[in-house]
Amino acid sequence: MNNFDLVVRNGTVIDGSGGLPRQADIAVRGGVIAAVGNINGAGREEIDAHGRLVTPGFIDVHTHYDGQVTWENNLVPSTNHGVTTVVMGNCGVGFAPCKPEHRDMLIELMEGVEDIPNVVLSEGVDWQWTSYPEYLDYLGRRQFDADICSYVPHAALRTFVMGERAFHREPATSEEIETMASLLEESIRAGAFGFGTSQTMFHRSSDGRPTPTLAATEEEYAGLAAALDRAGAGLIQFVIEYNDDWEQVVDMGLRQARAFGRPFTMSLVQSHGRPGIWRSILDKFDEFNATGGEATLQALPRPLGVLLGLELTLNPFYSTPAYLALADMALADRVRELRRPEVKERILSEANDPDPDIQIGMRVRDFDQLYEMGEGFDYEPPADSSIGAQAERLGVSPESLVYDKLLDKDGRNILYLAFSNYADFSLEPAREMLLNQHAVPGLGDGGAHLGVICDGSIYTHLLTHWGRDRTQGEKVPLPHLIHLMTERCAEMMGLRDRGLIAPGYRADLNVIDLDNLAVELPRVVRDLPAGGRRLMQAARGYTATIVNGVTVSRDGKPTGALPGHLVRGPQPAPSPCRT
Repeated sequence: MNNFDLVVRNGTVIDGSGGLPRQADIAVRGGVIAAVGNINGAGREEIDAHGRLVTPGFIDVHTHYDGQVTWENNLVPSTNHGVTTVVMGNCGVGFAPCKPEHRDMLIELMEGVEDIPNVVLSEGVDWQWTSYPEYLDYLGRRQFDADICSYVPHAALRTFVMGERAFHREPATSEEIETMASLLEESIRAGAFGFGTSQTMFHRSSDGRPTPTLAATEEEYAGLAAALDRAGAGLIQFVIEYNDDWEQVVDMGLRQARAFGRPFTMSLVQSHGRPGIWRSILDKFDEFNATGGEATLQALPRPLGVLLGLELTLNPFYSTPAYLALADMALADRVRELRRPEVKERILSEANDPDPDIQIGMRVRDFDQLYEMGEGFDYEPPADSSIGAQAERLGVSPESLVYDKLLDKDGRNILYLAFSNYADFSLEPAREMLLNQHAVPGLGDGGAHLGVICDGSIYTHLLTHWGRDRTQGEKVPLPHLIHLMTERCAEMMGLRDRGLIAPGYRADLNVIDLDNLAVELPRVVRDLPAGGRRLMQAARGYTATIVNGVTVSRDGKPTGALPGHLVRGPQPAPSPCRT
């Protein structure tokens, strides 16, 4: 007789609490954990986890699947890496609320900010909504391989109320602020988790205009925070620029969080231009939390890696006239042309002329922070392995060396630019961020930056690099890493029903072969609407991933099951709950 839907047997359980591993079985019934220990009853499905870790499913708090969830059921690349819950709507960009006449503006904003091609969004998003609650209702009818949570994107909200004026960087009137706040309150009551916003010039529409949220005043942010207060739920999510105004922006966000008693969360990296700001931000958050506030930092556990290649959006020659003349050719034809010595000579003789408003483009020839990716690539690469260091040893120009490397693998070679978080060729700042009691892992950006960044694999990287392999400094204990990826993220989002392996909690689980766990190299696939291109990154070593008690992947291959759904707002802990 089958007493349970699923039993995971003989595993080394790291339960998400930060406690020590223990040997135990886990029984699942009705989508929740029924028992943990020595299970005598049988399950309709059984997984032998001998020699494997068993953890809660991972919670990815910083994604951009806002468009992808409307046309795709698999939330890859995040779900390739043990993620069972994703949070989207970050950085203020998304597709609801939206009036029909504003659709192109929001598509162009998402295209510019998150590098998702216009044609993909135009063909993929079917716009069966106008209001944000209607968007949630639409998603609530769909099924996924993970649960989804969503912030209200501030740029969409601002555009809905202000129209073109939002993109002209005009301040909102008091009446417009009141309307935005009313719509936000309605959205929170419908199940949104707060609002996401951006205060960085780095975020621009594909036509070059800065994101509309950059013009938001403190009065506007106060109106939105007050709406969360009235609704009794919701976080304030910020992304900032590390410029002269960073402290003013951070202080303003924290002021609103304190004034209206709402949790605050913000992305944190080490800026290469201003490598000490991250520590000052940590100090501010420590002080804020010590005096009764609730603020969380989302820390990237590796360099923010910009990927360069002939198949991708950028490479070190992407803006030279001679390369631009070839850029629209099919890859094989382009490679054939680029291998001609006279073409190489002409391209190398030309100056790169990137758009100065595109910060990533300005850095594509930072050869001392540019590395060739290969099997087993170390995301904490030694400085002497950079393109610049290799070129110096070989006595050639870095431009010539990188040109030749781009042609390897028939033009499919990928180079890794450590854009931030690696100013001193060390991840020690990232380690300090991760160990801060107010930090969670974040900035994987799953669903976005499709031709530039592929950091949706950060959770596998946390386990392999930080928990198992690191050689250039101290590791982080596995129980703490699992705690960061599960219970702490759940607490931040108010998802008290998950993130722990204990009776009554959601049966979101990973069974992991840690010895053989590996992040595979990024690759280009063309599986988006309109044949759009995206970077994809898989993993080896996930024996099984389970969502809501249903196995969604075995040995890295999807089962086809789609037990994930929209989560509407904070969820209570099971009763009786763990103390």
